[in-house]
Order: sequence, then C-alpha cells, then structure tokens
Amino acid sequence: METTEKKYIGILTSGGDASGMNAAIRAVTRSAIYNGFGVKGIYRGYEGLIAGEVRELTTQDVSGIICRGGTILKTARSEAFTTPEGRKKAYETLVREHISALIVIGGDGSLAGARALAEEYDVVCIGLPGTIDNDLYGTDSTIGYDTALNTIVQCVDKIRDTATSHDRIFFVEVMGRDAGFLAQNSAIASGAEAAIIPEDRTDADQLEQFISRGFRKTKNSSIVIVSESPKDGGAMHYAERVRKEYPGYEVRVSILGHLQRGGAPSAYDRILASRLGVGAIEALMEGQRNVMVGIHNDEVVYVPFVQAIKDDKPLDKSLIRVLNELSI
Repeated sequence: METTEKKYIGILTSGGDASGMNAAIRAVTRSAIYNGFGVKGIYRGYEGLIAGEVRELTTQDVSGIICRGGTILKTARSEAFTTPEGRKKAYETLVREHISALIVIGGDGSLAGARALAEEYDVVCIGLPGTIDNDLYGTDSTIGYDTALNTIVQCVDKIRDTATSHDRIFFVEVMGRDAGFLAQNSAIASGAEAAIIPEDRTDADQLEQFISRGFRKTKNSSIVIVSESPKDGGAMHYAERVRKEYPGYEVRVSILGHLQRGGAPSAYDRILASRLGVGAIEALMEGQRNVMVGIHNDEVVYVPFVQAIKDDKPLDKSLIRVLNELSI
C-alpha cells in the first residue's frame, strides 16, 4: 500500500514584534489543521529556520494566545539569512521537516526574505503583514498598527496633563521609520497641534510652520508628534532647534520607544490577524504563491511580494489638512 508523506505548513514571525502576531499564529495553525494540514512552528524567525528550531504545533499549543502581545514563536533579525549560504541552510531545514509551504508574518524585510527564498528554491511562500508601521503597500492596515496607535494616544493623553500644567511644548517621538502613519493619525486622535512626518517634507520648514500658526498665547500647551527619522534626527533635533531659534518657549521631549510595540492586541488587530491567517491557508489551497495576504476595503486580497515590498504606500494627504484645521 502506498503511503503519502504528511504535508506540513511552516510558520514563523520575523523582524520587529507587533501585537496581533499571536492571533495570526493561532489562526494559521487552526485553519491549517481544520483543512487537513500539519503545522510546524519555526522559532526565532529565519535565524531559527537556519538552525532547525522547529516543532509541530497543535490546536492546544495556540490556545489562549489571541489576547497576548509579542509572539510565542519569538523573533530575530538574521544576518545569515541575507546570504546565499544562510538561505541554503534554511531550505535544507524545510526539506528535512517536510514543510511544503512557508507562512511568514512580518514587515517588508521579512517579506523580502521570503521572496528571495521562494525565487532561489521554488518554495511556496505566503506573507502576512505584521508591523506597527503600517507601511506595506496593498493592505489598508497591518497587524499591530491599530494597537500601537491606541497605545500612543493613551500616552499622549497623559503627557498633555503635564504639558498643560507647565505651559510647555512637548515633542513626542513615535515609531514608523520612513512612514508617518502612526504620527499623523495619533496626532489627529490625541488632539495634538502638529505632526512632523516624512511624507510632508517640502521646501517649507515644518517646525517654522508649526511655530507661526500652532503655538499661540491662547494655548497653554502644545504637543507635536514627530515620526522617528534618521534623516531628520527625530524629536531631539526639533526640540534643540526650538531652544536655539525660539528661546522663549519651554520645551520637553518624550520618546515613547518600545512602549508602542507591547500590550494586548486591540479587537481590530485580533480580527484582522484572524481573517488574514485564515486567508493565508485559503491562498495556499487556491494555489497562490509569493503573495502577501492583505485587507483592502474590508476584503481579503492577495498582493504579489514584489508590489508589497517595492511600492511605497501613500499616506492620505487630506489627513494633513484635517490636523491643520482642527489644531487652530
């Protein structure tokens, strides 16, 4: 009698952690098992794939994790995986573990890694957008973005109490790298006076515009959300400029840092991760490969890796006008 090898789907989380990754791991695992596949969890991302840190997952293994931040599979940056030798070892692990398809949860660097592996070794790869930056093209929201946004708003609400008590300008630095989604939307949601974001770089000086229109004697506090940026120097750079160019203002800086990554995922992120996790298994069953599963107009969509990684996700410039009008 002919025996058929059991097919396994591998799953890993890579890059920076994002709340909702566990909900996605749970959804992929349970949807895969429901549809007759075995599931193997790969620990510590691509680094663990190279090292062979793999274990089969059951429905019980993912029980109770939907409400937890971080990732039970751990995550790591992997220099080795950026080399052909590292990817060869990763592929050998997949073969040894009988993994016929790989699901990667992470940001653009993680999906770029999946694309490279898929091209070199004809591995079936599916990506899920897991990043608080919300900077992946083709999906309206990424797993972890909504939770991070809510965390920032809660922090800014508390900072405003101090800003008001002391008549200070507060520069609050948020994550996002070269994407201003977190900064712009948290500024609107928290009633901040301005947002300094990469997408609004023009010949005009964003700080000068803010000072000239935003901070007036009728306001007893002012909060500016600044998107972290190696190019601009972030919140510290702008605070230093105010001290030098506008010495009449008292300035403070608050860098939220890794506060933004942690915590229980919001209801939205849990639902999004669950839908995308199920969508990943459906994509495999439909014969899709080398695609990111995203959400657009509340519909699950498949976006080719090359688009999701290479194309810049546009920030709706009308949001800048909304903030300007409401911060008078």
